Amino acid sequence: MAGKPTLYYFDGRGKMESIRWLLAVAGVEFQEVHFKTREQYEKMLHDGALMFQQVPMVEMDGMKLVQSKAIMNYISAKYNLYGKDLKERVMIDMYAEGLRDLMEMIMRLIILTPEEKQSTLKTIENKATDRYLPVYEKALASSDYLVGNQLSCADVHLFECILMLEEKFPSVLSNFPRLQAFQKRMRAVPAIHKFLQPGSQRKSPPDEVYLQNVKEILRF
Repeated sequence: MAGKPTLYYFDGRGKMESIRWLLAVAGVEFQEVHFKTREQYEKMLHDGALMFQQVPMVEMDGMKLVQSKAIMNYISAKYNLYGKDLKERVMIDMYAEGLRDLMEMIMRLIILTPEEKQSTLKTIENKATDRYLPVYEKALASSDYLVGNQLSCADVHLFECILMLEEKFPSVLSNFPRLQAFQKRMRAVPAIHKFLQPGSQRKSPPDEVYLQNVKEILRF
């Protein structure tokens, strides 16, 4: 029997959090190795474990997987979160890529100056409410899911993105009733409900301690 997937990253969200979400929703138990020192990272580089000298890296099914999009696509395909055919997959990819664009804007906030952060928050809020959320509100007009008639990785990413937005803008869904209903349905999914509980492997929003750890290990 294969062991649990092992996730190699820092002790925080970053680009690994969406991977954690997919594994949790798929009901897959996983373990994590958090980089605490530069030496840990350098050892993995020396051992050739990081194809492009970058993390995240996920060790599963006898492979060392890198590049977050490739990792998520593999997990999604393996655990039936990637549609039933090519047409569904390309729609899932389009919805997912839009969400990643939005989530990456939020992830970058931690490295900005206070002045940059203030203006960027306004930009994120405007883009979320004018460009991104209307697309997903429309997509949910005739189905409980973004694509087809079953849960996909795009739905998982959408739920994760909504939670991230609400941490910054608590009333961001006030004009999006279908997204409000979607969020309620997703919270009721047993695997999601479990992952939202205190003590799960879900990570807290990044803080200065996390940022300093990343800077020391990656030396930037």
